[in-house]
Amino acid sequence: MDRDSAAIAAKAARFNKLYTAAVYDILDEMGLPHQCMDLDIRALDRGMRIAGPAFTVACTADMRTDDEYDNEEVKTFTFFRRMYSGCVVLISAAGERKAGHWGELMSTGAKSKGAVGVVVDGGIRDGNILMGMENWPVFTRYLSPIESRQRTRISGIEVPIAVTGTLTSQIRVDPGDWIFGDMDGVIVIPADKVDAVLDRAEEIMGIENRSRNEIRAGADVADVYAKYGRL
Repeated sequence: MDRDSAAIAAKAARFNKLYTAAVYDILDEMGLPHQCMDLDIRALDRGMRIAGPAFTVACTADMRTDDEYDNEEVKTFTFFRRMYSGCVVLISAAGERKAGHWGELMSTGAKSKGAVGVVVDGGIRDGNILMGMENWPVFTRYLSPIESRQRTRISGIEVPIAVTGTLTSQIRVDPGDWIFGDMDGVIVIPADKVDAVLDRAEEIMGIENRSRNEIRAGADVADVYAKYGRL
């Protein structure tokens, strides 16, 4: 996977000029209609946007204490060292729907390593503090004050994970697949499709901008649709 920080930043900047509806349309055209995450996963603030390659975190139910746990990378929190500039932390909570699986200190640690935000198919804690973090978008299913310890546990870092979908029960996400989210929802873009999706979405945005300008100038909507084939 390409972890060139400049290349990641350039692609993220291009995504952030787009919107998820346009990107979804392109994926749909490509025969990939099931890439929209569950619509209950939303931004803490409607203005938040996120784009970057997924740094995947898998969670599972686990009642063991810290002393009984044998994953040293998780137990000692050294997995933060594997994060990289521009990545989006993506957490799959394996259907657990009560605890907060991520919080402010975890976010602070991730941001310090270059991560640009977090998407949680589960819950977060410390919502008020997270809302105050500068340039740190958070997308989550719910908020909760409940501690995750001895309820769920991180079981894998940078492994393929499954997140809940909207048009399908689950979406597979491999490390490095791109995540793009705005107020409409969160989209998963396979890594090998990112460049093609960006090129086509920018082309569509140009058409839609021309359509919008012509309609605002008084053109007939039906005529504009007949001209561009999009509305």
